[in-house]
Amino acid sequence: MYEDLKGKTALITGSGKRTGMGYAMAETLAGAGTNVIIADLGRGEVIDGDLKMGTWEEMTRLAGELAERFGVATLAVAVDVTDNASIGAMVATVRERFPRVDILCNNAGASFGVPNAVLNYDEAAWLRTIDVNLHSVFRVSRAVIPLMAGAPGVIINTASRAGKVPPLFNGAYAVAKAGVIMLSKVMAKELGGMGIRVNAICPGQIRTDLEKWRFGLEAKFFATTVEEREQEMCKTIPLGCLGAPADAGHLVAFLASDASRYITGQAINLDGGQCMEL
Repeated sequence: MYEDLKGKTALITGSGKRTGMGYAMAETLAGAGTNVIIADLGRGEVIDGDLKMGTWEEMTRLAGELAERFGVATLAVAVDVTDNASIGAMVATVRERFPRVDILCNNAGASFGVPNAVLNYDEAAWLRTIDVNLHSVFRVSRAVIPLMAGAPGVIINTASRAGKVPPLFNGAYAVAKAGVIMLSKVMAKELGGMGIRVNAICPGQIRTDLEKWRFGLEAKFFATTVEEREQEMCKTIPLGCLGAPADAGHLVAFLASDASRYITGQAINLDGGQCMEL
């Protein structure tokens, strides 16, 4: 499937943790014969005492495993998507290894200062959430697009169902993801003449560590259990269950391939039917 992806090169931010959607994207693309660049912070930071981010050791191990399993070229590179100097260093490292980037997946994201209503939201946490989720897409895209020039390319931005339907007490994340949707449309219009297609995916509840962490926060807030919060959420999903990271990987592979050659500027839901819009 997707024979046209063989030999191409994809850079995926936020892909340095095995249980995340970013790694699932990298794994699916590698399985289709695509060279993959695992890009992540790689510092193993801990958020709220429960959620641990990927480490540099895990990133390099995942890149090595993908190379061995699928016979593709891989690279692990540390990047802080909120820092232009770090992004520039990443691009320089990529240039040394690959002649071009064909597929860019802006997947890095995080949420800080939650749960909180807008009136009580810590300003630093609000701004950091916007920076990581929205401004990073602008920064990374601007830096990587020169590596895509001269041939058709694809940019896939990870937005969220939260960018279309506001969640409770997670306003900064929702605002940022709504911005990612509009930025994707702007980029699609501006880059179409260069042969670069740009789309956003809008995951709903996907079974990742980040989602489990979110259920944990909600369980504390509503004085219930993680399991009960998940069950309540599943009641709002027509298909009745959470999605898997691999579902995001399959959607990204489709959007990266020629099978979607006439699709650009779209924000595609991946949520089991939670958000049904005109």
